[in-house]
Amino acid sequence: MKLQQLLSHTRKAVDEYQMIQEGDHIAVGISGGKDSLTLLYALHGLKRFYPNHFELSAITVDLGYEQCDFTPIKELCREMEIPYHIVKTDIAQILFEERKEKNPCSLCAKMRKGALNQAVKEIGCNKIAYAHHKDDIIETMILSLFFEGRFYSFSPKTYLDRMDLTVIRPIMFVDEADVIGFKNKYNLPVVKSACPVDGYTKRQYAKDLLADLNRQYPGIKQRMFTAILNGNIPGWPERIPYIR
Repeated sequence: MKLQQLLSHTRKAVDEYQMIQEGDHIAVGISGGKDSLTLLYALHGLKRFYPNHFELSAITVDLGYEQCDFTPIKELCREMEIPYHIVKTDIAQILFEERKEKNPCSLCAKMRKGALNQAVKEIGCNKIAYAHHKDDIIETMILSLFFEGRFYSFSPKTYLDRMDLTVIRPIMFVDEADVIGFKNKYNLPVVKSACPVDGYTKRQYAKDLLADLNRQYPGIKQRMFTAILNGNIPGWPERIPYIR
């Protein structure tokens, strides 16, 4: 996927769900993975021509794994002239050494989001962008359907009233396969996850199931995504069709 295609998908999401208003200061959550770095490129590119002017900052929650070196991301943000903030935490130590969690994902996500949201407010941002792509949205629906008994996926835009902060997901129309292609084409400085349970989660199960279904029934992934968009899921904002 070329940058122009990425920007087109991003513009579509931003416009259809009114994600960016004039004067916004958006924090881009950077995990170091391919998805968040693709999002950074997308919003940096969009900023150059989008009619609503906005500012960007990048922010990483350092979970405390010694193997993770975010220097390449610092350099990328310097080249893009985007302020980059690293929030140091002891989350990894708490989960795996102190609590010895066998299923740490839920608690890790809660602690990570808490640290991220607090830091975002401290640097003066009113919005935070998460790098959830199309596959993430479908996988979340599968997990919700299988393990919670409801048809649900996270919203393109969510207002967190306790934090007075809005979460947006600008690459929601981008396939994971295209993110991988973008990463390879532009040689993104990915920082590999050091989490010991990475790849062994329920989400990985949903990812593998979705890939298998789409191989057996070509096009089923897009049909599932269309069902989500048209599903009147509680909490989702009104969708305004994007006109090129």
